Amino acid sequence: MVLGLLGYIGYKGLQHFWPTQIAQISLIERNDRGEEVARRTIIGEINDKETTSAYKLGRAVEGSAEDRLVTSLLIKIGNREINGMDFRWINADDVAATSYPEKLMTLERRDWGNFYGYLVGLKENGQTLSSNGELWQQFQARLDRSLDLFKQAKSVEKHEIGSVNYQMEKLRLRQKRLQLDGDFDAQAKAEIEREYDELNQQYKGMEARLVELNQRMNRDSILVATMNDEVQEIELSKIVRAFRPNNMSSVEKWQHYFSKVGEFIFDDPREANMEGGVFPAIFGTVAMVLLMTVMVTPFGVVAAIYLREYAKQGFVTRLVRIAVNNLAGVPSIVYGVFGLGFFVYFLGGNIDALFYPEAAPAPVFSSPGLLWASLTLAILTVPVVIVATEEGLSRIPISVREGSLALGATKAETLWRVILPMSSPAIMTGVILAIARAAGEVAPLMLVGVVKLAPELPLDANFPFVHLERKFMHLGFHIYDVGFQSPNVEAARPLVFATAFLLVLVIVGLNLAAVRIRNNLREQYKALES
Repeated sequence: MVLGLLGYIGYKGLQHFWPTQIAQISLIERNDRGEEVARRTIIGEINDKETTSAYKLGRAVEGSAEDRLVTSLLIKIGNREINGMDFRWINADDVAATSYPEKLMTLERRDWGNFYGYLVGLKENGQTLSSNGELWQQFQARLDRSLDLFKQAKSVEKHEIGSVNYQMEKLRLRQKRLQLDGDFDAQAKAEIEREYDELNQQYKGMEARLVELNQRMNRDSILVATMNDEVQEIELSKIVRAFRPNNMSSVEKWQHYFSKVGEFIFDDPREANMEGGVFPAIFGTVAMVLLMTVMVTPFGVVAAIYLREYAKQGFVTRLVRIAVNNLAGVPSIVYGVFGLGFFVYFLGGNIDALFYPEAAPAPVFSSPGLLWASLTLAILTVPVVIVATEEGLSRIPISVREGSLALGATKAETLWRVILPMSSPAIMTGVILAIARAAGEVAPLMLVGVVKLAPELPLDANFPFVHLERKFMHLGFHIYDVGFQSPNVEAARPLVFATAFLLVLVIVGLNLAAVRIRNNLREQYKALES
């Protein structure tokens, strides 16, 4: 059942990246009596087919007792800014003819989704160019140039200008801190003004370079004939990819497929998470799980050691064990509310008041972020680690402890050099179970740090390089957002499957790494157990 479910999710998700043929459909328009009055042409991808009762669809003739079956086709027509929609259901009985012209092309854009049509012309600086019979090749060459310029502009904007803006914000906070401490004298003011001037000069140079790149990027545009026999002009700077799926060889289709898969894994999202990649969500998920593991493992192990090795076995200890077991059954959203109230508002608010008064009223740690999300999930999963570690400690024979003590070792040395190494496989089992539970949690994260779109990763080139106070993206929340908050459910469905399959792979990868460590520890200390 598990393999079947994973196979279904993988199939539905991975087929999303395969280039779908574009159909040109001649559609019959009928009046109220069902008579043909006109024909028109629509262009798009045939995404689904459904056979339903005519009465359910409201297509049965009034007064007729016949309940015939009607086949409907779901067409992805794209061109949203013209048609006002991405998808449309049409009656298969109204289709007069369907063809797949080789020159039909798909344009993947940064905004407004896909665009379908025929390439009819190129323009440079507003002037129409002669095609010379190589219109498609010229278009591809100019598109490659535009994409290269876009990457340069994005690098300047995100890294170089972003770094300068970050330094200017730090300088502003430093000035405010000096003012609060009463140390903002003439010398400090002159030093800060000098640094401001240097940063402003750098910013102006980068801004001029960015303007130049945008001007060069907006130089070219194309003319596209749509299904309404209208010609639309589209700037190449708005296009991500262009291809003719009806005229692609098998090799070209596989190249396109792996290119789309690579984009999905390594690129940033666009179009309100409906297009592009999910790399920030992958990074956020892995970073949160690793940080949670680093926090929960020592705390859970120490708690288990105390309960098993040091605490007096009585009523209080039994009560604590019952409480630990009951914590595992608390709904996860309750942990989210606790994390918001205790970690974000209480701890974060006090940290801001003590160490970041210059940032007020803007929050630093008193706002949901990666650190508080990881701590919340650590509290959520700590019962799993405690129970697994206790069971591992209880399986170690008493003779091992007595032998170590008889050789002159103290209780602490016995614990550190004998007991913990032998129980390390059980500890890793608890860590594996904690990872499996934490990686898929979404409800508590919505309160303590996860967001729909995070413009900056928690890790960058700006000191101190790791920014645990920042909000982050998560694959589980990405599935929820795309599947349930999307304005277009039909368009989001394949992406939901693809992201779900990727989340499963991430969890499996993390678990396999932990299992490998556990197996190595088990082999290493097998001699002690025997």
